[in-house]
Amino acid sequence: MDRASTTAAVREPRLLVVGELCVDLIIELDGQVRFGQHEQLVTSTTLTLGSSSAITACGAATLGLPTSLVGVRGDDDFGRFIDEQLAQRGVDISAVRVDPSLPTGASTHLTRPDGDRAILTSMGSIGAVSAADVPDGLLSEYTHLHVGSYFLQEALWADAPALFARARSLGLTTSLDGNFDPSEGWDRGILGLLPHVDVFFGNEQELCGITGLPTTDAAVERLLDIMPASAIVVCKQGADGMVAVQRSGRSLVRVAATTPSLLDPLVDTVGAGDSLAAGFIAARLRGDPIEAAVALAVSCGTASTRGAGGTGAQPNLATAQALASTVPVTRSES
Repeated sequence: MDRASTTAAVREPRLLVVGELCVDLIIELDGQVRFGQHEQLVTSTTLTLGSSSAITACGAATLGLPTSLVGVRGDDDFGRFIDEQLAQRGVDISAVRVDPSLPTGASTHLTRPDGDRAILTSMGSIGAVSAADVPDGLLSEYTHLHVGSYFLQEALWADAPALFARARSLGLTTSLDGNFDPSEGWDRGILGLLPHVDVFFGNEQELCGITGLPTTDAAVERLLDIMPASAIVVCKQGADGMVAVQRSGRSLVRVAATTPSLLDPLVDTVGAGDSLAAGFIAARLRGDPIEAAVALAVSCGTASTRGAGGTGAQPNLATAQALASTVPVTRSES
């Protein structure tokens, strides 16, 4: 995201997130789900704001980065709940479109004490946002464009490369989080989009799935071959932290951070990777070097696991920076 510091010197950093909107219903289980009409007692049930895009937007806004979100919701209680949650966290929702013909999307997370979970999603309005919702007049007000959950953005697939190209032509930097592909086809035109993406976020399964390569290292190198020269691939590693990889001449520079220990017990891992993305984007848009951005990203992702849902424990900037000071960071070149 080298162009970010140049852009930010001219304009205040402002983030525009384009993506899905949904609620999360989080059900904490002590064991496995039993069918056969068994009534089964669970630890807790929580209704929270969902969606990778919305969680990233809230994380960035909580860190003090002016953030707006473009998305589509239904004209229903879930949709109004989403508006309230976004507004409470300082995200501008003036570009959220209400489609009364669609129900608001919803994901049910069945979570276990070890952090593993199953996710059951009803699409509703989730895949309805399109490039037509993001005119140049709106783009020009921001310095960075981020899209989350690409594989759910059905109405965006065809025009995503043109949207990202428009953003870059207007001076914005860009980032993309593919997240999991429910079809496990790992296509939807994503490789054609990557030449316009400055930062790509993914975990090992996602990176290998998209490239068709067997190892993370090979997948990251392949993605960097497709992306702009200064691009960064962020590999999210769950409890192990993350590594950000960038080309420097003929070498690859890897900056890795491991998860810090916290006294508070883990509640759930919902949205941790999205909070990590928010931390990385916010740090880079402020002009932080990659080492500081990686530390802040891991601190945001880790802190988020100490509250229910993706936004329940997202840290403010002071809290995130204090935690980031304890994050071990290493740099290597090959």
